[in-house]
Amino acid sequence: MTKNIQDLPYRPCAGIALFNSKGQVFVGERIDTPGAWQMPQGGIEDGEDLTLAAARELKEEIGTDNADLIRIHPETIKYDLPDHLLGSLWNGKYRGQEQHWIAMRFNGSDDEIALDADDHPEFSAWQWVDLDKTIDLIVPFKKDVYEQVINAFSDIS
Repeated sequence: MTKNIQDLPYRPCAGIALFNSKGQVFVGERIDTPGAWQMPQGGIEDGEDLTLAAARELKEEIGTDNADLIRIHPETIKYDLPDHLLGSLWNGKYRGQEQHWIAMRFNGSDDEIALDADDHPEFSAWQWVDLDKTIDLIVPFKKDVYEQVINAFSDIS
């Protein structure tokens, strides 16, 4: 029997808009999708506090959690995976993600960033960009998410 995609849940996820002192945000180029950039993000474990999940994801993905909370966006943002990714990501358990977005201020220096800090790196390269430029770097199925993130955090500099 084939699963109905509409019956699958969304994966709980923390997304982090990590701002530097110049008001730019961190983006990494995905190892598995060259040319596709994104802000740090990852799953929230059962019972895990959102801010702790965000700090954990930063540590895993960029090698440092040297950041302070600016604000949590009060609304979650959902997206569905495109058909070609359904079943291959997250063992087919989810139809997409329900993201909780957090704005944080990076307190460190660029030399603290280590994309290979975790045993399973996600990014091959990184850069600081203006928040509104992230929309031009993201994969097409996440553009709506990034438009909402830009609107939510556009006042941060």
